[in-house]
Amino acid sequence: MSFYNFATNLSKTRVYLDNAATTRVDSQVFEVMKPYFLEKYGVASSEFGHTQGIEAKDALENSRAVIAKRLSAQPGEIVFTSGGTESNNLAIKGIAYALKNKGNRIITSKIEHHSVINACRALEKKDFEIIYLDVDIEGFVNLEQLEEMINSKTILVSIQQANQEIGTIQELDKIGDICRRKGVIFHTDAAQSFTKVPLSVKNLNVDLISLTAHKIHGPKGIGALYIKKGTKIEKMIEGGFNEFNLRAGTENIPGAVGFSKAVEIANEEQIEYVRKLRHKLIKGIFSKVPHCQLNGSSEKRLPNNVNISFHFAEGESILLHLDMKGIAVTTGSACFSRSLEPSHVLMAMGFTHELAHGSVRYSLSKFNTEEEIDYTIEATAEVVESLRKISPLGKKEG
Repeated sequence: MSFYNFATNLSKTRVYLDNAATTRVDSQVFEVMKPYFLEKYGVASSEFGHTQGIEAKDALENSRAVIAKRLSAQPGEIVFTSGGTESNNLAIKGIAYALKNKGNRIITSKIEHHSVINACRALEKKDFEIIYLDVDIEGFVNLEQLEEMINSKTILVSIQQANQEIGTIQELDKIGDICRRKGVIFHTDAAQSFTKVPLSVKNLNVDLISLTAHKIHGPKGIGALYIKKGTKIEKMIEGGFNEFNLRAGTENIPGAVGFSKAVEIANEEQIEYVRKLRHKLIKGIFSKVPHCQLNGSSEKRLPNNVNISFHFAEGESILLHLDMKGIAVTTGSACFSRSLEPSHVLMAMGFTHELAHGSVRYSLSKFNTEEEIDYTIEATAEVVESLRKISPLGKKEG
């Protein structure tokens, strides 16, 4: 198919490259969920009353076991939540309140997801001391600063495994080793990285891990928190004694079933396919668009992440023009897109306002094709060139 014909066909379809925000539910996931909406719709708390309750409980525990196995954890260490945001809040606030008599210092980084940063800011109002670690130009946490900031009052370190904007994968093994030596609880937000990069509690010193389903072709509204056995933590939602008395409320059985199926079918072959598409996209854009830079680590980055700053052009304008061509991307943080402020991640990395505002994130999935990538490369080159011609920023190149 020629580029022109492919572009014409796209007027009726879309190229979705915002998979770091959310993903299309896999058809296999959808199919296994359907019976728990239409036929097996009992609740797990009815397990001692009737057959439908037993079916629900079995489905919940089987799903828990699948997710636990992927982490090399025990099923009893997996607590289902409504998603990554709730998992992060439960981890951070739950530890803070449980250990408040021991200390009040919590350490995180300046580039975390807003559910981590805002949970920490809320704790600041309750007399907790929050240390926000610096990152370098590639987005890596300053490990020396981390070690220096841990004192006798430190109760928690929360550092994400991989960043939601630039895809940089942190050195969890080194962070975990520091926390172990210092005797501090370590939490990581793995919402973006789970099933995409290795993550095993047997190989890492990590006490809590936040997970979510909708980033890996599972349903929205379901997530989980790994809590290492013996970790002292307080529940945040009062009610019944669900989820080992750590998360009250009727369990989302269809969501749990869908989450576990998404985990089950995620494999290295898919990851390698997406990684090749990522390489193709980066190479193609850099061959056709001058004056741009790749943000984040060139080596230690998520296989589906491409974040590029285009000099002399506004990221928001690029996004809107690509959308008119049927391509969905984002600029800055997808979870904070209504803010007029530049990306907090890129600013923490030392970017100028201009470069931060000129960033575009392309995030891929197993459902993308090489033809879509070819089209995106051509469209990006065309859009950036046209915007630079009319932009005062572009005239600097004169």
